[in-house]
Amino acid sequence: MVLTTRPIPQTMHGVLLTGHGGLDKLDYRTDLAVPRPGAGEVLIRVHAAGINNTDINTRTGWYSKAVTGASGDEGGTGEAKDASWSGTPLQLPRIQGADCCGTIVAVGEGVDEARVGERVIVASMQASLGDGGAFDLGTLGSERDGAFAQYCIAIAVETHAVDTDLSDIELGAIPCAFSTAEGMLQRAGVTGADRVFVTGASGGVGMAAVQLARLRGARIVAQASASKAEAVREAGADDVVDRDADLLMHPGAQSIDVVIDVVAGPGFATSIALLKRGGRYVTAGAIAGPMVALDVRDLYLKDLSLFGSTFQPPSVFAAIIEYVNSGRLRPMVSKTYPLADIRAAQDAFMAKTYAGKIVLLPPADEA
Repeated sequence: MVLTTRPIPQTMHGVLLTGHGGLDKLDYRTDLAVPRPGAGEVLIRVHAAGINNTDINTRTGWYSKAVTGASGDEGGTGEAKDASWSGTPLQLPRIQGADCCGTIVAVGEGVDEARVGERVIVASMQASLGDGGAFDLGTLGSERDGAFAQYCIAIAVETHAVDTDLSDIELGAIPCAFSTAEGMLQRAGVTGADRVFVTGASGGVGMAAVQLARLRGARIVAQASASKAEAVREAGADDVVDRDADLLMHPGAQSIDVVIDVVAGPGFATSIALLKRGGRYVTAGAIAGPMVALDVRDLYLKDLSLFGSTFQPPSVFAAIIEYVNSGRLRPMVSKTYPLADIRAAQDAFMAKTYAGKIVLLPPADEA
């Protein structure tokens, strides 16, 4: 292992997820061992780490098939064996945090020593080391410890240098939300010829989808509450409709080429009704609930295509890095919290008080 000239401490501050359930399952510690990078890995001093729905869903056990309600249910599912996003038991305790912005301070065997000192962000979705086939992957903060700590280990090839005037806080809001949105847009083949409808547009993924669809030249109708509509317009939406509006009147039935959906729940049927013949629907979330009603006649009589989007090919994060380094992305961060206040931060996140992202800031190293 190659280190910087600055000594790396033996212990660090971080948050352990100790089980599936409420906020009490988040244990802020000051005595966690600083990990050491193995072959092909880097050690990152974390500067900022955004909060995402996947952090909440994993903590509460929402991914379990036993759960049929909306995301964010504090009841959790106990120690359900299928309560991770992959459907396999989560190895607990676990340091969560799918968003990581920081500086490489050490490298493991086989990694170029010149990478020490790089300012980086890390791909949240990563190729798995297993043999599960083409769609096998792992997630930072789920299958491996993540960024809710002062230090984080990451796979070197999934750790990308950035050259940008974005702040660490802004960079810490990018990896999970923007790669999720980019993956959806790539999966659905969104182009400048499309009229796109984005649900949950004031959230991290929704607002990222608005920005990324705008970069493609698409026409964007976004759904958000009135209090957050202006922020969504500033992100690039041509039109913002209220969550309680009659969408079949405006934007209108069969008026949309692509629906970008992270909400699902009771609004799913309306999303399908909005699509033109030959339209495409893509989802990467179901914060309003995973159980939906589908009239299969709509699916086949309108020649629709429905896509699920979790796996991300290398083209997804490569696009995010290019957008960042070319100055074409600027995420909206509404509030930051010290890492020690993670329970309050997640409570605010679940309350949907803020547009855009909430970002956690680990403490500085002790002298």
